[in-house]
Amino acid sequence: MGHPGGADDGHDGPRSPLEDVIDDYVRDLRTGQSRSEATARSYRSDVRALVAYLGADGDGPDTATDLAAALTLPALRGWLAAQVVAGAARSTIARRVAAARSFSTWACRRGVLPTDVAARLEAPRARRHLPQVLDRAQAAETIRTAELGAAEGDPIALRDRLVVELLYSCGVRVAELCGVDVDDVDTGRRLLRVTGKGDRERAVPYGPPAERALRAWLDGGRPALATSASGPALLLGARGGRLDPRAARRVVNEVTAATPGSPQVSPHALRHSSATHLLEGGADLRHVQELLGHSTPATTQIYTHVSAERLRAAYRGAHPRA
Repeated sequence: MGHPGGADDGHDGPRSPLEDVIDDYVRDLRTGQSRSEATARSYRSDVRALVAYLGADGDGPDTATDLAAALTLPALRGWLAAQVVAGAARSTIARRVAAARSFSTWACRRGVLPTDVAARLEAPRARRHLPQVLDRAQAAETIRTAELGAAEGDPIALRDRLVVELLYSCGVRVAELCGVDVDDVDTGRRLLRVTGKGDRERAVPYGPPAERALRAWLDGGRPALATSASGPALLLGARGGRLDPRAARRVVNEVTAATPGSPQVSPHALRHSSATHLLEGGADLRHVQELLGHSTPATTQIYTHVSAERLRAAYRGAHPRA
């Protein structure tokens, strides 16, 4: 770990007073606002990009006083317009709007800016793309591929089977799964305790197939890989450390690529598939929201659109009056 202000966050060269201001802001994101490390890194990068834009003419802000003079609503809108012209994705621009608003509010509260200049900055409406999902047969074949790979009892294959099984069975995020410790598994009640966005904990159930995969991993897989560096981590990498989310993504990519009739997908697609199949099976939207760890039902409702699209496709393909 580096300096909490971010001296190891990729900034080279002499530090300006504004860099200290940005460090203070990011520190507050991490501690005072309990934002995730990924959000803190993204917002730091976005605020730095904004400051660089303000100084593109060579006379940029170097102090808080300079920033207060340069950071105006027209300047913010110009910054966003330049990104639109450069072809930035709507989702990227929306995140940068959120970063600018967050920084502006913080800076105003701390007296760095005289007013919350970004309060009226509007984000572009993001297009909602329906997530890629596996159908039930494809999901079953993907699980079967992972099971066949683990049939010989190889520790890595046992782990990979469990990764795929839990991502689909529980609908958890890959980072949530990699953060699970052994003590987070309640085998008696078949519950998995995960920590999601905003450090919110929730318990998600798993069924008998996941229980079998879990038992095989705990009995024959984890002990073979565990080292003094393993700690309490449930899932381990080849060297015994906690499994990294990037390695878990490779696992899913490889398993789905090896599955006949199934597209190569990401861990998030397994999460999407889990939610879609729950709703198609009659689960209540509110219950699915709780399982996925969404803060509002609106986020979960996209899966009802996926189900509706499938229904329309089935209707068009089968009904004589379609």
